[in-house]
Amino acid sequence: MTATSYARYGASLADLHTLLDEWGEPRYRARQVWDALYREARPLELATTLPRRLRERLEGALPLALDQLAEATSDDEMTTKWLWACTADSAQIETVLMRYPTRATVCVSSQAGCAMGCTFCATGQAGFERHLDAAEIVEQVFRAAHASPQRIRNVVFMGMGEPLANYEATWAAIERLHDDGGISARHITVSTVGVVPGIRRLAQERLPVTLAVSLHAATDEARSELVPLNRRYPIAEVLDAAADFAGAHGRRVSFEYACIAGVNDSAAEGEALGRLLGAFPGMGGAHVNLIPLNPTAGFPGRASATARLRVFADRLRARGITVTVRHNRGTEITAACGQLRSRHAIPGDTASSVTMSP
Repeated sequence: MTATSYARYGASLADLHTLLDEWGEPRYRARQVWDALYREARPLELATTLPRRLRERLEGALPLALDQLAEATSDDEMTTKWLWACTADSAQIETVLMRYPTRATVCVSSQAGCAMGCTFCATGQAGFERHLDAAEIVEQVFRAAHASPQRIRNVVFMGMGEPLANYEATWAAIERLHDDGGISARHITVSTVGVVPGIRRLAQERLPVTLAVSLHAATDEARSELVPLNRRYPIAEVLDAAADFAGAHGRRVSFEYACIAGVNDSAAEGEALGRLLGAFPGMGGAHVNLIPLNPTAGFPGRASATARLRVFADRLRARGITVTVRHNRGTEITAACGQLRSRHAIPGDTASSVTMSP
């Protein structure tokens, strides 16, 4: 490694100018490197606009922040999950790529582990290790892009961790993905279990990203059992902050609802949720994503039956709420919503134990 080095996806364009000036390279080289990394989304070794010797030197001066430990692909080959070790300290995280015929979505982690402790979520069951920095978050997107024949159109902060508990790094990553990676702010979704100060900060930012609130219950008593943070930020406060966000950006807010058989999926609970969200402000009102619970080792619950989900959804639609019943992807490789949970790679193992599927 050269004397001067920067994390590959943490370096600024000014940093590249500084580095290449030290090497006596022409000024235009920095822009070529930048365009290869972000506009073209190429690995450095494939950045053929650069001389081979320069590429080799740059690989040492711009080290990657993530080492791949394992990779797993779904049976239909359209969902891929990676287990990474952060080179800084070997903290482990997971990333999920979901491919469609003409586009792709990347689900990124913002923390190694999670401190929120949601009872049905594998990441929450594993506990919190540390925040990721912006370079570690951004790299997940571009490493996935290198493996995808389809262009990355959407990025969702729905992997390991609570992004609004790691606000500075999350927002720095969003700005890099938007300003330099060319991903529309409206195609970047930040999911939160209800960190109210973070939602209010997000409402003041210049980029109109999409907000998704993990609600999972219509009453404080029920929600506190599933989402411990509710005891600090109860539903009324969360909805008030979400309404401010909707008003600031004129955007519809999505509400995520993990449907757990016999826990939160009755017709009465659907009716209660409909009353709660029926008058939610913003363009188009509220949008609810009903997500059949994905299995995790640390939670005994099971997914709601299809017929029960249909009744629940009908109660919401009767209140004028837009409802989507989510089809989870990557369940067989534990890459679906709520399944992501890093673990040490085992020789011969092709998948770790966590997953997310927006």
